[in-house]
Amino acid sequence: MSAWAADLRVAHSEANDKDGMLTFLGDPSGALTSALDMEMTADGPKSKGIIGRCKRFAVYAVNGEVKYVAISESESDPAGDDNPEATLAPAILDAILKVKDEL
Repeated sequence: MSAWAADLRVAHSEANDKDGMLTFLGDPSGALTSALDMEMTADGPKSKGIIGRCKRFAVYAVNGEVKYVAISESESDPAGDDNPEATLAPAILDAILKVKDEL
């Protein structure tokens, strides 16, 4: 994950340190993906990375309580690659502002 952060030129921090603004975490066994019920279930060959792949999603949580979830997927685009806007920063920031207004 550090290599991904470096490629994106993002100040990366390891879990629980304060060196960067973001912590990139992997889910190699798929345990978190399964626990969040975010496993992509579209038909497709394993060789294309479909089986077990995590959906494109974003979660806004406060003190461990999930306040907002966005998933970028459609029937014709189960990975959300063609239309990821619901999970990109502008949409999530708008959602956070709306959620904060409701609190």
